[in-house]
Amino acid sequence: MRRMVSNGIFIILLTGVFLAFAVNSYGDEKNNEEQFLKNIQQLTKQGKSAGEGYFSQDGKFLIFQSEREPGNPFYQIYILSFETGETHRVSSGAGKTTCSFFRPNSEEVLFASTHLDSQAEAKQQAEIEFRSSGKKRRFTWDYDEHYDIFSAQRDGSALKRLTDAPGYDAEGAYSPDGSKIVFCSLRDAYPVEKLSSKDQKRFETNPAYFGEIYLMNADGSDQKRLTDWPGYDGGPFFSPDGKRIIWRHFNENGMLADVYTMRLDGSDIQRLTNFGSMSWAPYYHPSGEYIVFHSNKYGFANCELFIVDVHGEKEPVRVTFTHNVFDGLPVFSPDGKHLVWTSARSPAGESQLFLADWNHDAALAALQSACAQIQSQPSQMFNIPENSGRGDSRNSFHIKELPTEKSAQGFSSEITTADLRTYVQYLASDALEGRLTGTRGTQMAADYIADHFRKIGLKTLGDNGSYFQEFPFVSGVEVIPDKNHLQIMKKGMETISFEIDKDFRPLAFTANGEVEGQVVFAGYGLSVPGKEDASYDSYKGVDVREKIVLVLHYVPEEVDVKRRQELNPYAGLRYKAMLARERGAKALLVVTGPKSAGAGELIPLTFDKVSADSGIIVASVSGKIAEALFAGSGKSLEAIQSELDVENPQTGGCFELPGIQVKISTEIKQKKETDRNVLGFLPPGEGVESSEYILIGAHYDHIGYGGIDSLARKGEEGQIHNGADDNASGVSTVLELAGVLTEEQKKNPQAIHRGLIFALWSGEELGLIGSSYFARHPIIPLNNIITYINFDMVGRLNGNNLIVQGVGSSNTWPQLIKKCNGDAGFTLNLQNDPYLPSDATTFYQENIPVINFFTGSHEDYNRPTDDPGTLNYDGMARIAEFARSLILDVVKDPVRPDYTKTKIGEERAQRPPRRNYLGTIPDFATDGVEGVRINTIKAGGPADNAGLKNGDIIIELAGQKVTNIYDYNYVLDSIKIGKPVEIVVLRDNERKTMTIIPIARK
Repeated sequence: MRRMVSNGIFIILLTGVFLAFAVNSYGDEKNNEEQFLKNIQQLTKQGKSAGEGYFSQDGKFLIFQSEREPGNPFYQIYILSFETGETHRVSSGAGKTTCSFFRPNSEEVLFASTHLDSQAEAKQQAEIEFRSSGKKRRFTWDYDEHYDIFSAQRDGSALKRLTDAPGYDAEGAYSPDGSKIVFCSLRDAYPVEKLSSKDQKRFETNPAYFGEIYLMNADGSDQKRLTDWPGYDGGPFFSPDGKRIIWRHFNENGMLADVYTMRLDGSDIQRLTNFGSMSWAPYYHPSGEYIVFHSNKYGFANCELFIVDVHGEKEPVRVTFTHNVFDGLPVFSPDGKHLVWTSARSPAGESQLFLADWNHDAALAALQSACAQIQSQPSQMFNIPENSGRGDSRNSFHIKELPTEKSAQGFSSEITTADLRTYVQYLASDALEGRLTGTRGTQMAADYIADHFRKIGLKTLGDNGSYFQEFPFVSGVEVIPDKNHLQIMKKGMETISFEIDKDFRPLAFTANGEVEGQVVFAGYGLSVPGKEDASYDSYKGVDVREKIVLVLHYVPEEVDVKRRQELNPYAGLRYKAMLARERGAKALLVVTGPKSAGAGELIPLTFDKVSADSGIIVASVSGKIAEALFAGSGKSLEAIQSELDVENPQTGGCFELPGIQVKISTEIKQKKETDRNVLGFLPPGEGVESSEYILIGAHYDHIGYGGIDSLARKGEEGQIHNGADDNASGVSTVLELAGVLTEEQKKNPQAIHRGLIFALWSGEELGLIGSSYFARHPIIPLNNIITYINFDMVGRLNGNNLIVQGVGSSNTWPQLIKKCNGDAGFTLNLQNDPYLPSDATTFYQENIPVINFFTGSHEDYNRPTDDPGTLNYDGMARIAEFARSLILDVVKDPVRPDYTKTKIGEERAQRPPRRNYLGTIPDFATDGVEGVRINTIKAGGPADNAGLKNGDIIIELAGQKVTNIYDYNYVLDSIKIGKPVEIVVLRDNERKTMTIIPIARK
């Protein structure tokens, strides 16, 4: 028994082949669905699942993929005959397959397959065993690098390989005349080793990032790349007239996707959707008047079908209403009267193919009555290049961007706690893994911020017409194994060689090179200034010049708490390296003593943010090497450590190990990566001419899993530090201000008299790197920025107390803040000091008045417990309203805020005390400089009085060489308050020696 459908399509209702399936009633929503779809029937039932069905040119056959092959749990390709109901396999039966298609005017088909993978059968067996265990995999698209595109006859014969580039090749479709194939490939990510370290990380977490659209002849020749965007481009098809290609593009983090079309040469790109969701699998209706696609617009796991007009001028219209059930991968029959799609609405809940009659007239009527998509200024979120990726042969792009209204994104046009909570919950979610600079987390955060800027209509202000300004930084170091060697040579004995990472390991701040020399043991390697009873000098009475020094890690183990507090500040490995270097040693070897925790273990190769090396070879050595060095000396390291641990004055802390020579070579390589500032621009209102700007910002990076900056308590180590207050709270406040101020301008175009730049910085936690890069590479002249307003930790308003910092940077601020607080009603703590541990300092030193909003430190600071649920969102909304009022007042005032240079001696609240103070702020972003470059000289401070200037590079202090910030801090801690010392700087490559008098830090 069979029921004929038009154009030769027949549905066979045979037991075990097809099952007519009546759709459940959804009330009014069922009626909405039935205006487009009638006679919905489940088309496939055999096997675990089936999907991606495509019609033959005459409509009599359907080619699709299904998991039903005995012994193979993966998809294989099958052809269904509508006339007989019979199904047969086309693919080989081995490996994985996907994305099949009929070739018009031919008996050929194409599909992607991994059957040539030598591990294909092993992967099949592994998957069978996995499923037999009862486990289930979360669905992800399989970008198996062994996928290639093949053609074959419909019976599976004459199999021919069309692509052989390394990496995933799939998602192919023929042109209407059968002469061309459009497909997706990840080939430009291979070999992975050629990618930058940043892109290698991207590939590990999101290989689809490298997916691009290609075009080739039907025989596989003349393969050309058409797209070149950050983010995944895939699922391409030809238009019915063969003149355009339609596909879906994912943004860089894979969170959003939209539908685009282009010409066959890659030009004239037009965007059809801007749905704020994952919109993909677009397919033209044969009329060429509209497309069908699926999207999760109404819930992450709720994929539904939609239609949109072919020019993207109207809002998409929803077609299916199944609620949290997958409906996707839709395809029209050649006559446009039927729709086949993949759905999980089957009784078993597994994805199968469904067929329905399609109401073309209803579709046209619905699109006609749909609202127009809101169009505004073009966005450059995707950084579309002007020419093609290969050979610059592509024509210029025509971009059609269709930003939606803010209300359509679920955000109001006013400042609300709901908006702020939404931003924070994403930015401080585990998915972003603590937003450590240069990681996938900051990439996702940056994309999220840029997408928000795009949606609210801000102009781009970054590199190449994007929202991003890329900056470099040093992220860590790596050991070059074949360049690191250590040998011990004893008189009359064979040379002993040791293994890297087993017996020794260079430390992250070692100098690269090779040295050889005698060995001197120098106890704990300490030198502590102070009175006779408090001082400590491991090098007393011995000359280590041209020697290799061996020291113990840490400080004496048995001293009391007070003594440990005196010694600990001098126990840093960089400091010990500096002491050895200043005493003329060739190298420093560090061993964890037998009486210490982790006895004999190697010290991890951890990176400490500073790019400069210590100026001396430094390595961690194992207990095995220490024993070899002490052998024959008549001394026991354990016994000596026991004496040193109680500071026994009779113990000689430093002595030569006789008859021992060590030869050591070390080489490490800095890992240089990039990250991005995110910049959005709201120009002055219509009819307003101004070249002055207000900069509004916050840092969006945090500390990842903690690392050396973590204040995690016992049991919290290694957890994600989500940084809800530090500083998702500040970022969220800036995002909300950007939205409401943009709306303000729309309502009153003359309200904004100056340009507003919204800036979210990365690299703050590493030392203000992102904002410092912006200051050194300004996109607009810095003297055109009249003020910088910063938000850093504004999520913990407690007892109505709001801290406003940097008030002393302009005489304008006290009165203006008081005025704006009339409505806000905060109990204000105004702090004049603009030299803050935040991005505000970057701009203050550029003669720009600054303000920083801050709600204070708390016990969750830099701990994994700084989570979204701990924030005061009502307080954040009040702070945002206060800031909005202040910004609008500055915008309207024809006089720009003046700049005042503050004097030292003013309060420095919220900072732990330090001993000595010279009145300088180092430039933490400096790379490749030996010494410490001064970023800021504080007016009236010791450095200012001594004649130092911004940009000077400190190379010596108190007779000690300074090669990096650690040398500088350690020497600073050792000199006496009030006692003049010499300081040597480089200024324009000329040495200058001055006298500076340290003062006590207030």
